[in-house]
Formats: sequence, structure tokens, C-alpha cells
Amino acid sequence: MKTGKKSTNYNRSVSRALDVLEQFLLEDHEIGLTELSRRLKLPKNNIFRLLATLQLRNYVSKDPVTERYQLGFMTVELAQKALRQRGLGGARTVMERLVRECNETTCVSIMSDFSVINLDSVECDHNLRVMPALGVQLPAYCTAPGKSFMAHFADEAIAKYTSNNKFEKHTPHTITDAESWKDQLREIARQGYAVESEELNLGVTSVGAPIRDYTSRVIGAVSMLGPSQRFHRERIEQELVPLLKQGAADISAALGY
Repeated sequence: MKTGKKSTNYNRSVSRALDVLEQFLLEDHEIGLTELSRRLKLPKNNIFRLLATLQLRNYVSKDPVTERYQLGFMTVELAQKALRQRGLGGARTVMERLVRECNETTCVSIMSDFSVINLDSVECDHNLRVMPALGVQLPAYCTAPGKSFMAHFADEAIAKYTSNNKFEKHTPHTITDAESWKDQLREIARQGYAVESEELNLGVTSVGAPIRDYTSRVIGAVSMLGPSQRFHRERIEQELVPLLKQGAADISAALGY
């Protein structure tokens, strides 16, 4: 999950500690020392020292019975701080309400370097549900929150993006033609929401709407996502979109929009 170029100020120890933490983004369960060593291709002694330091600072915790590790409470505090710093700290209350109203997983996201990053989510209680990865960079061009952002970019920014970026085909449904994609963005801007149907992951559909601050700038997006069989067109248009747009409006109103 390493991104970007290596800086001249690169610190190997810090990078390896972050590599350890990022492994937990791929799991919903605890991870053992042996598994982390295998994934990161580092000796167990090295991994153990990194985990011991992270545990001391409450970034990971260790189950005394299984001797496996999970994320510690400090990571939760950092996530909440990230939301508050972006003015999105009150979004969770709205997300919880949306889940109660439609029982579908809801997520709030930001955009960084033309990638979408999910900051927080509230899961539904269906046995079959989608659990969004938090803190991971996802391609904006084929996700509902990403399209919600980019539909409000200036024409110059969109032109720059299409000329400098390749539209990778993640599934047979991914839109890879730049002109078709730009036409879709114009429609999203007109209707106030975006729908992504199996463009990033087969079997998963999402719906997103933009969050604005007091200057009318789009600073985030709220989305619902789940199995495509539950996200059929009629339900999206009649139930999910009205709820989602109201939720985005409520979060935006709290930010002064």
C-alpha cells in the first residue's frame, strides 16, 4: 500500500511501522506475528520489535489468549481527529441515521490527489454486506464518492486529469473512455448524485452525493454501498437517493452551507 516516491528524508523504521499498521486495513480480524512476517517479508524479530513499540503507544493491542494483534484505540482517535479537522466530525450522526432508515452501509470520504479515501463508515446488519476499506486510496473515476467530487471540478482540472491519467479497467463495467466519462460527470453535476454500478468491484454498487462547506466548496462525499442485487435502479431512485441527498444536505448545513 505504499504510495508516492521515496523522499530523500525517507526513514526506513517509520516506513516499516506504517507497513505493519496498513496490513490491518486488509483484515477484519486479528493478525498474528507469523502472518505479518510472511506478508512483509521481514524476520519475526523485526516485526516483533515494531509491534512492541506500536503496542506501547496503543496503536495496536495484543490478545493475551490468541497472541494475535488488532488495531489499538489510538488509531480510532486519529481517525476521529481527521474527521474533525476536515469539519466532518458530525457526519457520523447522519450516517447512523441513514443506516437506520435504509439498512445499507454508509461511508464518508474525502479526496486526495485524485484518489478517494474513506474516513469513516457505519455498517448495516445484513448478513450479506460490503465493508468499505478505511484509509486506503481508491481510484476516484470509478467510485460514487469520487465521481461526486469530480463532477464539480472546473473544466480545466478535468481536462488535465484525463490527459495525465490512465483509466484502468477494473471490471467489464468500468468506463475507460474519457469522453463518455466526462458526459457522465456532467449528468452527475446536474442531478446531484452519482451511481457506480460494479465499476470497481463486481457485485458491488454504490451511490454518492457531495458534501459542501460554508464557501460552497465540495469537501467530502457521503455514500451508500452494498450488493448489486439490493441496489437495483428502482430502489436507488425512489429510496436511496432521496435519503442520501438529504443526508449530504444535513452534513453540509452543519458546515455552514
